[in-house]
Amino acid sequence: MTLLAADIGNAHTVLGMIRDGEVGSHWRVATEEHRTADDWAVLLRGLLGDEISDITGISVCATVPAVLNSWREMLSRHFGDIDHVVVEPGVRTGVPILVDNPREVGTDRIINALAAASDFGGPAIVVDFGGTATTFDVVDVEGRYVGGAITPGIEISLEALGRRGAQLRMVELMRPRGVIGKNTVEALQSGMLFGVASQVEGMVERITAALGVEPADVRVIATGYLAPLVIDECRCFTDHSPWLTLRGLEMVFHRNVK
Repeated sequence: MTLLAADIGNAHTVLGMIRDGEVGSHWRVATEEHRTADDWAVLLRGLLGDEISDITGISVCATVPAVLNSWREMLSRHFGDIDHVVVEPGVRTGVPILVDNPREVGTDRIINALAAASDFGGPAIVVDFGGTATTFDVVDVEGRYVGGAITPGIEISLEALGRRGAQLRMVELMRPRGVIGKNTVEALQSGMLFGVASQVEGMVERITAALGVEPADVRVIATGYLAPLVIDECRCFTDHSPWLTLRGLEMVFHRNVK
């Protein structure tokens, strides 16, 4: 079976072809709300090329309602003969959600919790480094989603500094020579990289304490396209799973489509 998995985020949409549990071809494109269903269909056909004929299922999660509506229309009009699952309230994930209002939780976060619990077990903390937000999602020892935290993403933080700081500007996201910047560019890079790393380590320490478990018993999993920028600067990570969300989408598909 060949599954097309689509993780539609605020800034980017990640697409991956999954065969026998392994992610093969993959793409990251801008999430643009003005794209119509036909626009998305043309984009997919251009990216997938001949591989599009191999697709036997499609699994989608989204945090942007307008884009999700376009995808629903696209799936109906252009891929109506292919089984598909759109992750939303009512779709079986197998993950108990222990929060005040489960419908408020982003579907990508539930998907990450499912994949983390299935692949690594609990307790686990998933840190998803997106451009708009860095999210922390927590799975307890019984594999239940118990909540998490959301902080501004690296890219949006850097963009805000560039726009609001009179003498600041956008810089390349990369490791500076050291934590003590010798110029404005390095100072910004240090703040972004080492500041985020320190934030992540502090949050993981606090979450672990709140779970009431030993740090050695917690799997801390990094995912998201900006994870490689930060992961080597953090001592808390036990695993790096770049395709965690796509793996979770595959699991949900099989739970809902016979």
